[in-house]
Amino acid sequence: MTHAQEPTALDLPMVDPLPETTQKYFDICTQKLGMIPNVLKAHAFDIDKLNAFTGLYNVLMLADSGLTKLEREMIAVVVSSINRCWYCQVAHGAAVRALSGDPALGEAMVMNWRVADLDARQSAMLAFAEKITRASAEIVEADRAALRAVGFSDRDIWDIANVAGFFNMSNRVASATGMQPNPEYHAQAR
Repeated sequence: MTHAQEPTALDLPMVDPLPETTQKYFDICTQKLGMIPNVLKAHAFDIDKLNAFTGLYNVLMLADSGLTKLEREMIAVVVSSINRCWYCQVAHGAAVRALSGDPALGEAMVMNWRVADLDARQSAMLAFAEKITRASAEIVEADRAALRAVGFSDRDIWDIANVAGFFNMSNRVASATGMQPNPEYHAQAR
C-alpha cells in the first residue's frame, strides 16, 4: 500500500485478525458512517490502546452531557483548527456540517469560529476552549464565571474542559504521525 492508503506515516499494521468485539465495532462504524475512520485503524495495531482511545472518546463525545453533540463537535473543530490538525479539522468539520445542517458553520469552525452566527452560550464555550488550547495555565475563576453567566453548570464546564483537553492530546498524536483523514469526509454534508 502507498502512504495515501495508510492511516498514518508509521508502519503499524492493524492486528489481523481483529478480535471479535473490535470487528463488531468496526462493522458498526461501516454501517453508520460508510467507513472505518482512519483514527480507529491507526490505533488498531494495539487493541488495548484502541479500546482506551475509543472508551474515552465515546464517554466525552457521545455520553449524556449538558453539552449537545453539536457543541462538543464545535469544540473539537475549534481546538483542532488552532492546533492545525488536518485529520480532526476534516473529520470533525464534517460532523459539524452534518449535525447542524449548515455547511457554512462547519467551514467557519475550521477557518475562524468568530465569523460564525453563534449565540452567547456557544461563543463563551468556544472562547474557553480556545484559551484552554492556547494557554490553559492562564484559566482563572473569571473564565469559569463567564461560562456560568451564559448558563453552563460546573458539570458542563468540566465537560468543555475535557473535550478540549482530549482533542489537544489527539491532535498532537494525529499531527505527529501524519494521520490522514478518510477521503469520504471531504464531501459529507455539503
